[in-house]
Amino acid sequence: MLGSILLLAISAAAQGPAGAGAGSGTGSRASSRTFSSPDFTNWQVALSYQYNRVNLLGTPFITHGLNIGVTRYFGRWFGIEGQVGAGFGNSGATTTPANLDVKSLFAGGGPRLAFRNSGRIEPWLHFIMGEEHFRFSQTSGVLGNNTALAGAAGGGIDYFLGTHTAVRVEADFIGSRFFSTNQRHFQVVSGLVFNF
Repeated sequence: MLGSILLLAISAAAQGPAGAGAGSGTGSRASSRTFSSPDFTNWQVALSYQYNRVNLLGTPFITHGLNIGVTRYFGRWFGIEGQVGAGFGNSGATTTPANLDVKSLFAGGGPRLAFRNSGRIEPWLHFIMGEEHFRFSQTSGVLGNNTALAGAAGGGIDYFLGTHTAVRVEADFIGSRFFSTNQRHFQVVSGLVFNF
């Protein structure tokens, strides 16, 4: 009887507490599937699709295009961002003559504030000042080619897929001044962000 108790005690001691000695078993497989925190890198490059609802002439029309953003961070929270967005669409019935092809280009720069933490989600805000250019397929008259001062203010969320790659969703209010009047536009941007 004493021998049986001694044998049970030795086998129980060999097993150890729950989770101990599991480094090479299921524990390592579980840890390899966990999220690796993003690095607080100095540079971000974003390549995105942009959807713009443009209210240039009183009745809105839609453009679709490409948006490229580059941010240089100075510390953990503050960065300087440059952004270029190109849009392509049709004016529909908003112009005379109607159904003009529209091309737009916005380029600017400004500050960015980001809540950079060790989680997957990184919310941020930005304010960009620059110029916006519109070109209509009718090049004569009031429309044609026009360039004016414009600014974008908004924010978004980066959702990190890994240490250096994230998916971005962004929404911005854009103000411009064409034809000596103020305009208000809205844009939604979504794409990939690369951190290095």
